Amino acid sequence: MTRPLILALATLAAGSAFGLVSPAQAHDGHRYDRDHGYRRDAPPPPRYEAPRAARRGQVWVPGYWRAAGPRYVWQPGHWERARPGYRYVPERWVRGPHGWVMRPGHWVR
Repeated sequence: MTRPLILALATLAAGSAFGLVSPAQAHDGHRYDRDHGYRRDAPPPPRYEAPRAARRGQVWVPGYWRAAGPRYVWQPGHWERARPGYRYVPERWVRGPHGWVMRPGHWVR
């Protein structure tokens, strides 16, 4: 055997001994990155929701598609107590260099 072949076999043996996997084995077929929340597939278009009767002192928070494993699941809208001097920025999906990522809803002045 040549020296490069012996070195390659030793590297593979060491990797398998320590539980290392190749990049091909690491890919589990899902369309999302569990560690960073990125998804390759865009979410479906938002659903139209007619809020129930307006409530005094409340703000309607619209529904959105949330990630549930490899799928998207609709999270219905709801009423939330208003915060004087603030407005609510709803949850939204943003496309980045690695795929789609959820930006959570929040209050801003």
